[in-house]
Amino acid sequence: MRSRGEVDMGTVFLRRLSRWQAESEREGIGDLYAAAHRDAPGARPLERAEFVRRFTDHDIQQPDFDLVLAGDPGPVGCAWGFRADRGSRWWQSFLDVPAEIDELTQSRQVFVLAGVVVLPQRRRGQLGTRLHRELLSRSRAPLSLALVEPGNAAALAALQSWGWSKAGQLTPADGSPPLETWARR
Repeated sequence: MRSRGEVDMGTVFLRRLSRWQAESEREGIGDLYAAAHRDAPGARPLERAEFVRRFTDHDIQQPDFDLVLAGDPGPVGCAWGFRADRGSRWWQSFLDVPAEIDELTQSRQVFVLAGVVVLPQRRRGQLGTRLHRELLSRSRAPLSLALVEPGNAAALAALQSWGWSKAGQLTPADGSPPLETWARR
């Protein structure tokens, strides 16, 4: 018997999407992103249309893009990332990359955790942890990086609980405020 307030989480299935599948599912992933960030405290999320544009035009286009989608059967969460090649547009969008990170990126030895999104009603069931673990399971990179806007307490708490540690900051070349850089080896 469930206690009052407890939600039946049901069965959630995880599946990997190729770059092309992710692109064809971009509108649904945009809806998931918008629903997950509705009324979220902390850092200001992108507008849905801006998220879909960035996801489609930037993230999906990165080398070795990978995405894990959780469904029950509709989308309830996802995690995505890519391998960072030092010559890529992604790295060129930052100033003064720290030497240790720069060395690893020379041979594409960094996996970038670009995002983890989980619907609010699914957050207490460790779904984000499952998505994160599954996404990183195929990466053989010795270093994974995640960039976080300062003040995004939910993202920082999740990264810390998953064993990530602060590794400095990267400054976007477009003049945006620096982003906290978190690493996991």
